[in-house]
Amino acid sequence: MFDWIFSVQGWLSLATLTILEIVLGIDNLVFLSIASQRLPPEQRKIAQRIGLMGALVLRILMLFLLVWLTKLTYPVVSIAGLDFSWRDMILIAGGLFLLYKGTMEIHHDVEGGEDTGSKRSFGASFMGVIAMIMVIDFVFALDSIITAVGMTDVLMIMILANVIAILIMLASATSVSGFIARHPTVKMLALAFILLIGVALIADGLGMHIPREYIYFAIAFSLGVETLNILAKSRRARKTDKHGVPQA
Repeated sequence: MFDWIFSVQGWLSLATLTILEIVLGIDNLVFLSIASQRLPPEQRKIAQRIGLMGALVLRILMLFLLVWLTKLTYPVVSIAGLDFSWRDMILIAGGLFLLYKGTMEIHHDVEGGEDTGSKRSFGASFMGVIAMIMVIDFVFALDSIITAVGMTDVLMIMILANVIAILIMLASATSVSGFIARHPTVKMLALAFILLIGVALIADGLGMHIPREYIYFAIAFSLGVETLNILAKSRRARKTDKHGVPQA
């Protein structure tokens, strides 16, 4: 279970998956804040923390279920001469879900859409808000849960990535949200990675395994380029301020 600790690939998987979990969880914070708005100000943070911890339990249970299902490799159905096990069907369904989710999110960011944050249907009771926060986070985390299954087959890495992501969301929700807001291309990259992982899951389900090292390299390379882009943009902004020219 802990063999990955002595593996470079294991630590690379944990780091990559944790970053994706954090970025993909940014949108959740908006809905969580809305869910707690109808509580007194002094109860909002408490409700968010309890709700997120409950949602973490739901995430871990879902990870156990998905990992168990992906181990069911005995063929149960044959289509067009191809045999499919429960594992294959779960991977294909998960891949299709990620493709749909990623495409819809990219379309929403590029084309715009309705502000779902304006739709309030949350209960005003303390326990009711906590329950709503748990459900909202779990529903919006389905893509990240399936992403975890697509990134690695080590359950402990999946659980640790989710735990770290939740802890960071609790500790630095405002600063992380601000960073993503200032650099929307980071979220776009994460959504592109979701599409990539979705394709990899579908390929695995069809018996065409894509080595995860290729995916790690693609993600690391893209993040490296984006980091350089952010640094260059920051440097240009500092030069603009230094010369007294107002920013666009």
